[in-house]
Amino acid sequence: MSLNVVGAVFFVGIDWASAIHAVCVQDAAGRRVAAFTVEHSAAGLAGLMRRLARLGDPDTMPVGIERPDGRLVDALLEAGHPVVPVKPNAIKTWRDGEVLSGAKSDAGDAEVIAEYLRLRHHRLQLATPYTPETKALRTVTRARGDLVDMRVATTNQLTALLDLHWPGAKAVFADVESPIALEFLTRYPTARHAQHLGAKRLTAFCVKHGYSGRRTGEQLLTRLRAAPAGTLDDTLCEAVRDAVTALVAVLRAVGAALKDLSRSVVAHLGEHPDGEIFTSLPRSGQINAAQILAEWGDCRQAYDGPDSIAALAGVTPVTKESGKHRAVHFRWACNKRFRVAITTFADNSRHDSAWAAKVYTDACARGLDHPHAIRVLARAWIRVIWTNRIDCCLRLTQGVSCAHRPQPAGSEAAQRPSRTVGYRAAQGRMARASAASASQPGHAIAARSRPGARERQRPSRTVGYRVAQGRMTRASAASAS
Repeated sequence: MSLNVVGAVFFVGIDWASAIHAVCVQDAAGRRVAAFTVEHSAAGLAGLMRRLARLGDPDTMPVGIERPDGRLVDALLEAGHPVVPVKPNAIKTWRDGEVLSGAKSDAGDAEVIAEYLRLRHHRLQLATPYTPETKALRTVTRARGDLVDMRVATTNQLTALLDLHWPGAKAVFADVESPIALEFLTRYPTARHAQHLGAKRLTAFCVKHGYSGRRTGEQLLTRLRAAPAGTLDDTLCEAVRDAVTALVAVLRAVGAALKDLSRSVVAHLGEHPDGEIFTSLPRSGQINAAQILAEWGDCRQAYDGPDSIAALAGVTPVTKESGKHRAVHFRWACNKRFRVAITTFADNSRHDSAWAAKVYTDACARGLDHPHAIRVLARAWIRVIWTNRIDCCLRLTQGVSCAHRPQPAGSEAAQRPSRTVGYRAAQGRMARASAASASQPGHAIAARSRPGARERQRPSRTVGYRVAQGRMTRASAASAS
């Protein structure tokens, strides 16, 4: 069940600002009870809580505000007020319909928010209460995502600069943001600095900095010379050197910060109660699992079902109908970070899950392009994760661990028995029976290998093997019950 506003006596509208907040309070009949301003300071927020407390119980006084987080929202939640985030676009449309003159002020916006909350509170949802573990995980994952965007932007700037003044430096190594490429640009920031660079010196440079590529110094030098020649003007080279050095320094700093934040993400994911569920997904990894969990949250009551989560993630379309016209559009209004995280996971999962690969293939067979098919698969995965999280809650109430690999019902992976003590014991007996059968004449071991994997051995189906396999099946069934 979603978190809706019930039993409200007064309705508070706050027009948030960086320095001064405008506040308006209305009763259930729409009469203005109070209107004032408060500063965004410790004293101002404390005064706001005192003035609201004089009017009645905080539980019966929901607050509408145009943002879902921040210290003001935290103070209101700590005081016991139900906080209802409202969309700025919705408030703008509502104000345009109510204020025909087009007049606008902070006090007027606060009154519009209070009026909007009073008339539409049955359709609005309260701010989702996240645990400190989820807030911490969301903080580090979003900060890491911002740094990744910053690294991409800086890399594009450096690439554009090299294209303009020294294309050869970009062609030497595959990735201009790699450590070896940054070392090369530090040593040779312009074409003038690399005028006398030879194959022997370039080979020594690669050895010194631990180059792990498969190209020799001759091949790397050929790449450098094959590109258009760089500028050699003294005045321009000095400016290019300063610009290249600055961008290289930024990329190094961002790279070091990303490593630290990645370690922090993994640490916070390990401390989260639901981390085990998301890391058990196929090809979810640590960072991607943390991103999904941080944006999904841990408040089960905040969503009516998996379809609500799919809409939040932007993997469900929007239908527009009017008369004879009907169109299905891409969903733009959503949590963009959540969409990137869940679609990235869905795209990776199809390489490790036969069920996911089939869902993707069937979607493509229906004529959907790759991004659309990935969104279809992401929506299917959301249903699977939703079901497993609910089941996990039930198991935790019964004292059973949630260490399992969520898979859709009927999939090949879903038939895989859990790794209990009885399962491992039966597996050991099966291995011993296989070894015994291999030592008997006439019972050869069939070996199977695949590219990129170690050669695996499959024991022949002897009587001892089948007996041990039956024991393993019974142990799995016992653990499942």
